[in-house]
Amino acid sequence: MRTAVKTEPFDTQGAWSRWTTRRWLRVGVATTLAVLAVLGALGGWAMWRTSQLSAELVDRRSPALIDAMRLEQALVNEETGIRGYGLSGRSDFLQPYQQGVSAEKTALGHLRTLVRGDARAVADLAEVERLAGSWQERTARPVATASAADAVKLVTQRAAEGKTTFDSLRDALARQQDHLEAERTAARRKLRQAEALRNWMFAIIAGVIVLVAALVFEGLRRGVTGPLSRLGSAARDVAQGRFDRTITGDGPADLRLLASDVDSMRRRLVRELQFSEAARTQMDEQAQDLKRSNTELEQFAYVASHDLQEPLRKVSSFTQLLQRRYGGQLDDKADQYIAFAVDGANRMQTLINDLLAFSRVGRVHNDHRTVDLEDVLSRAVDDLSVAVEETGAEISHDALPTVVGDSTQLGMLWQNLLSNAIKFHSPDRPPQIHVSAVRQGDMWEFAVGDNGIGIAPEFQEKVFAIFQRLHTKDAYPGTGIGLAMCKKVVEFHGGTIRIDSEYRLGTRVVFTLPATGDGPVSGEEESRP
Repeated sequence: MRTAVKTEPFDTQGAWSRWTTRRWLRVGVATTLAVLAVLGALGGWAMWRTSQLSAELVDRRSPALIDAMRLEQALVNEETGIRGYGLSGRSDFLQPYQQGVSAEKTALGHLRTLVRGDARAVADLAEVERLAGSWQERTARPVATASAADAVKLVTQRAAEGKTTFDSLRDALARQQDHLEAERTAARRKLRQAEALRNWMFAIIAGVIVLVAALVFEGLRRGVTGPLSRLGSAARDVAQGRFDRTITGDGPADLRLLASDVDSMRRRLVRELQFSEAARTQMDEQAQDLKRSNTELEQFAYVASHDLQEPLRKVSSFTQLLQRRYGGQLDDKADQYIAFAVDGANRMQTLINDLLAFSRVGRVHNDHRTVDLEDVLSRAVDDLSVAVEETGAEISHDALPTVVGDSTQLGMLWQNLLSNAIKFHSPDRPPQIHVSAVRQGDMWEFAVGDNGIGIAPEFQEKVFAIFQRLHTKDAYPGTGIGLAMCKKVVEFHGGTIRIDSEYRLGTRVVFTLPATGDGPVSGEEESRP
């Protein structure tokens, strides 16, 4: 009966003690995944923030400052070209002006795109464009389109106005560059801060992962592997014979329940062992009594059979003497009675001899050695030569192996089986007997088949009982001990014997003997000729 688990530890330890290993693992995995998800989100945000600031610095702030410087350089080139053409009247001085105009357009186009969304930068750019346009309209374009003589006059007339306007443009460009530089510096500082935050974030994530791994390892050690190891150690102690050791468990509820079940099994085993020990002691006592009884029975059978031989011989001798001397002198009834007495004495003597031979199996003849079954079968056939000749029996056999056993008992086995096959032959045909041998793993399977009268299915188990007869002594002589003797010999050698219920031509007795590794190995039985 399964022992119930005590619930006191559950109550004293609180609700946590009722958690099973599966629940602990489920909660632990869910918590770990949640922590890792939060850390992953923070790490992703840090990466995204760093990437955004880096893109802003690289793609907007630095290029805007560079284009602002290029714009200033283009305007300076324009002013230099206009001033040189106005002072000298030489048209080659207009080449820097024309290059500056082209560079100015390019820089302004880039700046408009880069400062979009930045109000101050847009205002600075608008101021620069306004002042540049005013200077272009009042000074640069009129001078550039005038002839050499007119250009000198215009430069002289508008020198003061042009200088004032261009100085204002220079100041606007300087303010624009200062603002862009400040914004780039701020973006660079934010980028460094974001990178530092990202690095700290990943360091914290790595630390948390290591901490989670350590907590998981320690939790598994304390909650699973440790209790299982202690439970296994206790179970091994019990397996080594320490049945008095109580198995207690710790950790999650299911492991404690497992420990309680194992301890319940230990207590059950202890009870079973105690019962088995008592039963074994009783069996030993009964075995001793049985051995003593068998010894006494064997001695009794041996002595009784020997003691019965002498009076039976006397009865048989005197009844035969009476038959010879007074046969024919008395009436028919007297002759019949005398014949009954002689026959009864002879049958009793035969029965006693067979019983004595049956009791000697495994007791008197017990000399196990290598036996060639070919020689044993040949001797048995020679002993039955008279019966073979009288019935016209034909005996054939397969190649027989060598086994380990007692040659005398195996000779009795063959002689009884062949004798039965000859005795119970069909009256309308001569006996045909075939002995087959087939190797089946570590056993030899032998069969003695004949074409005789056969055995009805309901008697195929009973024929191996001692003194079991299926026919009267007038029809078939014998004591009914032959197949019982065969069964005892086969089982004494570690085999089995039976009647083949599927054989329909007569009777086929199948028995097995342990193989010694010698002889042919066959997967199928050879067909009977």
